Amino acid sequence: MAASAQYQWIDRDGRRVFSDTPPPVDLPEKNLLSRPRAAASAPQRAAVAPAKAASATPAAAPQPPPKTGDAAKLKAEQEQAAAIRADNCRRATAAKAGLDSGMRLARVNEQGEREFIDDAQRDAEQQRLRQIIASECR
Repeated sequence: MAASAQYQWIDRDGRRVFSDTPPPVDLPEKNLLSRPRAAASAPQRAAVAPAKAASATPAAAPQPPPKTGDAAKLKAEQEQAAAIRADNCRRATAAKAGLDSGMRLARVNEQGEREFIDDAQRDAEQQRLRQIIASECR
């Protein structure tokens, strides 16, 4: 069986979280302990932030024309950010479909034991996925 990509981070409550979906975008970078190799070569968290910051700039503020060569670089960065958003959207939608199915889901705790998530944890994860879908699937 092929191994799935694993992210590892420390959540707000100080618990270590293992997941095949990326952590929340508001997680401080210092709390991100590991990411899959493919994600490590293309840092998703850093690439999405400039795209959001660029969309938050007022339309009335004129931007200087790009220098020669900068336009291609800017376009490549925008395409990469769009691809990352699309991947995050796809992953969050798939994870939400799994949660919505009603199947019992389990996670591995710090001791390496499997524990099933309860309704409160399922609701919290569904809310987190809805936020990701709202921000990444535009």
